[in-house]
Amino acid sequence: MSATRQKTVHRPATKLPAESSRVAELQAFSAAPADPVAQILETLRNGERFLVCSHSRPDGDAVGSMLAMGMLLEQMGKRADLVSADRIPGAYRMLPGAESIRSALRIHGPYDAVVLLECDGLARTRLRGMEDFYLINIDHHASGQEYAHQNWIDRDAASVGELVYRLVKAAGATVTPEMATCLYTTVLTDTGGFCYGSTKASTFALAHDLTLAGANPIRIAQDVYFSTSAAKMLLLGAALSNLKREGRLAWLSVTNQDMVRSCAAEEDCEGIVNYAVCIAGVEAAAFLRELPEQRIRLSLRSKGRVNVAAIAERLGGGGHENAAGCTLDGPLSSAIEEILAELRPSVAAFAANPA
Repeated sequence: MSATRQKTVHRPATKLPAESSRVAELQAFSAAPADPVAQILETLRNGERFLVCSHSRPDGDAVGSMLAMGMLLEQMGKRADLVSADRIPGAYRMLPGAESIRSALRIHGPYDAVVLLECDGLARTRLRGMEDFYLINIDHHASGQEYAHQNWIDRDAASVGELVYRLVKAAGATVTPEMATCLYTTVLTDTGGFCYGSTKASTFALAHDLTLAGANPIRIAQDVYFSTSAAKMLLLGAALSNLKREGRLAWLSVTNQDMVRSCAAEEDCEGIVNYAVCIAGVEAAAFLRELPEQRIRLSLRSKGRVNVAAIAERLGGGGHENAAGCTLDGPLSSAIEEILAELRPSVAAFAANPA
């Protein structure tokens, strides 16, 4: 758990003054280790109205943790506005309260604080107007950064929803069946169905507790994994037709025309990379999607022995050791060569020392 920068006495404010004052205030924070959970709860208890958001193109962890955080704030008697730059993917619109997440590109206060969930910077949200608000950063990514007024980064957590769960318990709030459903979804999806390296005994203990609290594992798994649109299946066919393999490395891609032909939405690209990494003998995989503006969106996966987060960070992105991503310059052919040049040394290093 990282150290948290925190003022000795904190009174949440709607706006910070000028930019220079904001920087000075950040620099005045104590570097001494402190309990981030207690500090965040103090901020939440002292405020009245909060903004809760996560990264753009929200996944199961982003959506589930936002909803659970909103439920916690509601139990605390606070007002919470849940905002996302992009619409919620269809697989997660069944979650309790999902309709309360509003789509927007600019934030308008007043807010006592902004709670950012699994974002390594404000840019990840694609939301404008947050720069002058008091910021609370809760993250578990390997690429997590301490950019906010309060930072809680636990890279050992299986999902950011796990951290929200700890906040709920520390606050003495009730884990309702609705909250348990949202939190279980964060754990299920961010561990890749309990397949990624972040899965450990405590992950199953958390899943057990959430099930006892009212989450239905079978129903949630079916809603997440057995609700694929026909458009996504057509897009998957196009991606698989471009599947390539080079020893322990595999990659696939789709063009913008593939997206148009299959009538696919951006959310339909989620999980396609897993079809490459699941090949026997493959240790790392990439999925590239061509955007209309000649940019390339990249998703990376590994089976645990290749750190794809480090590769994504070098290319301006981030994520987990097993799952990461970034955006590259086009055209598609040059982006493929760029990521292969990054992946080959890591895969070769594993092959030379598989232990």
